[in-house]
Amino acid sequence: MIYRLKYDPAADAVHEAIPPAASETLTLALADACHDPIAATEPYGEDDDVMRMIVTEQAFAVLLVGNTLKTITVLQINYLD
Repeated sequence: MIYRLKYDPAADAVHEAIPPAASETLTLALADACHDPIAATEPYGEDDDVMRMIVTEQAFAVLLVGNTLKTITVLQINYLD
């Protein structure tokens, strides 16, 4: 089942502000996470399948996976210049 992607407003602003190539790579990684959030992400802190992260060459995102409602909330995005 496909998960629905949601953004914290601050994370959305960062995603909009990063350079196009880095943004596209992150967008594709987030799309993969919507299809399989565990396989497409890494644990963030304790491996509880709830707090996850995506790491690309130029950015990383902290995610909250909501299995009951099938949502992935992007809590934070950091651009690694």
